[in-house]
Amino acid sequence: MSLALVWFRRDLRLADNAALCAALAHHTQVLPVFVWAPEEEARWAPGAASRVWLHHSLTALDRALRARGSALILRRGPSLNSLLALARESGARAVYWNRLYEPAVVARDTALKSALRAAGLAAESHPGHALAEPWELKTSAGTPYRVFTPFWRALDAHWRARFAAGRAPRPAPRAIPSPNRSPESLPLPALELLPRVRWDRAPIAHWQPGETGAQARLREFLDRALAHYRRERDFPAVPATSRLSPHLHFGEISPWTVVWQVQTAQVADPRLDSAEAEGFVRQLGWRDFAHHLLYHFPHTQDEPLDPAFADFPWARPADYTAELAAWQRGSTGIPIVDAGLRELWATGYLHNRVRMIVASFLTKHLLVPWQEGARWFWDTLFDADLANNTLGWQWVAGCGADAAPYFRIFNPVLQSKKFDPEARYLKRWLPELQALNGEALHAPWLAPSPPGAYPPPICDLAARRERALAAYARIKTQPRSGGSARRRSDRRAE
Repeated sequence: MSLALVWFRRDLRLADNAALCAALAHHTQVLPVFVWAPEEEARWAPGAASRVWLHHSLTALDRALRARGSALILRRGPSLNSLLALARESGARAVYWNRLYEPAVVARDTALKSALRAAGLAAESHPGHALAEPWELKTSAGTPYRVFTPFWRALDAHWRARFAAGRAPRPAPRAIPSPNRSPESLPLPALELLPRVRWDRAPIAHWQPGETGAQARLREFLDRALAHYRRERDFPAVPATSRLSPHLHFGEISPWTVVWQVQTAQVADPRLDSAEAEGFVRQLGWRDFAHHLLYHFPHTQDEPLDPAFADFPWARPADYTAELAAWQRGSTGIPIVDAGLRELWATGYLHNRVRMIVASFLTKHLLVPWQEGARWFWDTLFDADLANNTLGWQWVAGCGADAAPYFRIFNPVLQSKKFDPEARYLKRWLPELQALNGEALHAPWLAPSPPGAYPPPICDLAARRERALAAYARIKTQPRSGGSARRRSDRRAE
């Protein structure tokens, strides 16, 4: 009899789980474990919303394991100490896990793998968090990609070859053989993932964390929205997006499962416009691109990829503190911005088009450093993901890979009129504007009698746009993102 530990991290699923499959293939018994060690993720330990989702996802994973004759063992970190202790207590001879790519996690896992092997344990890491490992795709010069379009061409060819080869996602095992006596587990409440003041009950009610919820969300998207995804995904009042992002972040469903099912649906239904399906898969390509960039340029979690932005003239904290607080509360007086921030607070989620609008407003109209917005999203989004968060904010701020041109400053009123023409999104999240109609819904200050319950705008949009253009003009002649940015060595994630 041989026993292996399967160390679950952000791969909280049983289907298409490479580490679990490998452990079951090479050992007669498997012990699933989860170690809570947020301090090992340095300053990007999971935020408040992420912890709430994690609590419910761990509950769902344990339920799925128990249905297969197993159970999830919970421990507190440090991770190495916990895994070594569990190996001693259970007699396990190996540890399996799926790789992640955040800088602190890569460093931790590299040291941990060496320490486990030095202790006489087999230690194996496996892929599955992305469609391609960050080191698998390179430019013709052998360097990491910094522009999305050529990256996407390479990734598109990569996944299509995999699909053509018939490499279907692996199903969840029907049974997971476990030892007769398992080591002691902490009760889930001991991890203290839920807040003491239970603000979380309303936001989490919009979701079903766990693998079952992820699969249900994907089926609903395929049935109801994929056929018109590309045409409608930018309209926040229309249920046209997949809302899979938190499920993907926590690994409740693999990106390959999503791509496989989308492509299968397209093959099965010739009436389905291939452009719609490809448009959706391309968005998963952006997710891979984000992990590719963060892995190869780890400093970007805190610093701009474009070195010219190191000296960008952001507003001083003393000058933007009040405006940042108004932005966070959704009380800027700019309806589409406020609606987005209120959606975020109420549901732990924010529609992608609105994410771009609120981010542009913060970094361009208010000249607040992008890191401030990234921190707020990190704490409030259920799908808070370091790679995606970093890419998104640097793209909007103009300082990242494939970034928006410095002169692209979203006009929130025009964006609102274009993507919420009937103001259905605004009315949902800003009930104080219900009495208005027409253009006044998008710009209440134009109404003869603006509603007193809604704040006046915190800034003049036109004046702040000119201020932003002047600030960006100071750096636009400097070299754009080039080879001078620091890059990690070619060490693989463990």
